[in-house]
Amino acid sequence: MSALPADTNLADPELIPSQNGSPFALFAKWREEDPVHWNPPNPEYGTHLPGASLSQGFWVLTRYEDVFEVSRDQTRFTSHDGSPVIWDFEPPQLAMQQAGFMGMKPEQHAQVKRLVMPPFAPRELAAMAPEVDEVAKEIVDGIASKGSAEFVFDVASKLPVYTFCKLVGIKDEMRDHVAVLGNKIADIEGRSIDDKDDNSAMFQLFAIAQQLAEEKRQNPDKYMMSRLVNGSVDGARLDEMQINMFFIVLAIAGHETTRNTAGHFIRLMGEHPDQFELLMSDLDRYLPGAIDEVLRYSPPVVKFRRTVTEDTEIGGQPVKKGDKIYLSYPAANRDPSVFEDPDRFDITRGNASKHLAFGTGPHVCIGARLATMQLRALLTEIYTRIPDIRIDGEMEWLRSIWFSGVMKMPVSFTPEKSA
Repeated sequence: MSALPADTNLADPELIPSQNGSPFALFAKWREEDPVHWNPPNPEYGTHLPGASLSQGFWVLTRYEDVFEVSRDQTRFTSHDGSPVIWDFEPPQLAMQQAGFMGMKPEQHAQVKRLVMPPFAPRELAAMAPEVDEVAKEIVDGIASKGSAEFVFDVASKLPVYTFCKLVGIKDEMRDHVAVLGNKIADIEGRSIDDKDDNSAMFQLFAIAQQLAEEKRQNPDKYMMSRLVNGSVDGARLDEMQINMFFIVLAIAGHETTRNTAGHFIRLMGEHPDQFELLMSDLDRYLPGAIDEVLRYSPPVVKFRRTVTEDTEIGGQPVKKGDKIYLSYPAANRDPSVFEDPDRFDITRGNASKHLAFGTGPHVCIGARLATMQLRALLTEIYTRIPDIRIDGEMEWLRSIWFSGVMKMPVSFTPEKSA
């Protein structure tokens, strides 16, 4: 794999597949020589998302301090103006993005956060843990006796979607259908040209959300959708579009984070046998730190966007009102000023939990604790029952400028003997 030129464009959806992950060496070069790097527009790199383009260039932040500070400052660097993603949207699509949880105005985001946070609180997550453990067991039950599997969709993708369905109150018989729809929406750049205007998956998820919302209006219960449609903050209720977009965020964001991290975990343990041996010497002791180190070393979410609200500067670099800011989590997580010897994979790293894989500030991932709980449950089940799991075949990386993940990962292992 040859070194990338300094003018490499991060809007190229082939970049991550070509590098088998994020371009860490390029980020290191930029961090040293050009830490607030200008990524110019390039009409060649469009998107298959209708009503969107990549016509405007953006500033790429590669230092931990800059990503951290900009993420926490919603006054100068907003998630609302222009949306929280790097694409440039036409007005109808922009309005949809701004109705979503990640794109709301700060005051509205804070209100909605108060409404939706209770299910993610430690006490409620602890109550949910037995269900998550049971689903993890069910997933591994499905492959343990076979000796091989396709890890991404037979294993890793199921737990976050199943948990999401439990959170919002979707019946078990619908969960595999929801998983398929979430995958189709997330795989934006992977669509063929003929499918570029196909919004059927999103409309189907909208329909599921609307039907579920109506059910909860008629019969309120303990699930999150019931809280969303029946609850209010300061007398205000969410409208239909806000509910639909929040549903989409939950269906995709947690799904991609947990699925891709589980895949990276298996991959990295295979690439670092010394760390795998250490992990297996005391799974309960080392697994929590290993999860944090995988999130630091190979964060599944590549970036989010902020838009500058006033002429200012970042790390000494002047930026203008309306400029787009690209928050590079892979670059921040390899910053040597925070993480000693950052390119070394070390599951005993003392400060691995400082990673920014879940973001920080007002828009920190509300499901971070849940994602970590899911990963612990699934990986404990895997390494207890089929500990010699290993990649056995060619991996296929997701074609994306948003996620760093694997779409196909064949694995093999010694089949678990029947009890």
